[in-house]
Amino acid sequence: MKAIRVHQFGDPSVMHLEEIPDPRPAAGQILVRIRAAGVNPVDTYIRTGTYSQKPALPYTPGFDGAGTVESVGQGFAPGDRVYLAGSLTGTYAEMALCDARMVFPLPPHISFAQGAGVHVPYATAHRALFHRAQARPGETVLVHGASGGVGIAAVQLARAAGLRVVGTAGSARGMALAAAEGAHETLNHSDPDHFEKALALTAGRGYDVIVEMLANVNLGRDLPILAHGGRVVVVGNRGSIEINPRDIMGRDASILGMAMMNVSPDDIRGIHAAIVAGLENKSLRPIVGQEIPLAEAPRAHDAVMQPGSYGKIVLIP
Repeated sequence: MKAIRVHQFGDPSVMHLEEIPDPRPAAGQILVRIRAAGVNPVDTYIRTGTYSQKPALPYTPGFDGAGTVESVGQGFAPGDRVYLAGSLTGTYAEMALCDARMVFPLPPHISFAQGAGVHVPYATAHRALFHRAQARPGETVLVHGASGGVGIAAVQLARAAGLRVVGTAGSARGMALAAAEGAHETLNHSDPDHFEKALALTAGRGYDVIVEMLANVNLGRDLPILAHGGRVVVVGNRGSIEINPRDIMGRDASILGMAMMNVSPDDIRGIHAAIVAGLENKSLRPIVGQEIPLAEAPRAHDAVMQPGSYGKIVLIP
């Protein structure tokens, strides 16, 4: 089969399309023919070798994917449509070997490209909102980067759970997308005064929950717009920042970190039980921004790190 391989850590050019042997499933494993693979910022961090967990070289990148079952597995038959919550061999490939417990049914109305945008974005948003922030119906949430993969997921999940949702994006197109997917109000985060505007939307009360995608830029300005008892969940970060702890002390507020690699298999299955239900009842609707050929994975890694995100970037084998 064809797969993207990384033999040394570095910039996107270290990824090459190669021919490698087909994986062979063992007990408790399922082989999936990948029809689309999702691209996430975390994939780029791992590729550079700067992420906290490094794979053994060489490796095939990718956690997200959707396709059809090739082998008989627990609860699945050959040809069944599925999406993956991670892979044992990487999803930037024509086939991927998976732990059978991490394979989930893909509803008929969800395309393979959409299915490739489920695991990391939706599981991250679900955990941020409901496991870490303990968001409750009636609360107000600010979602930074609401037009990206995780942002769209957070908007849809929060709206379906009965929260008031404010989303930011970097363009009018992105703001329109966030509004279409459920944000009650949208702001352009390119505006220097958008934090003041965000606070005004709460009549000065502040936000119960902030989902933060770029903490090294925003965290210092998030804290003063929290409500009493407010929580910031740090989903993404690309550097260091200076904050004033008094901004959280006076509010009894919290800064919560999270990484999906810390989640237990049992919690992953619980998260995806909720996600599958949302896909089935159409409250969750993955948005695909770009479909890029597998051979052009380096271009996809460049694209996923650019500002102005709009939906999910997927690779097509």
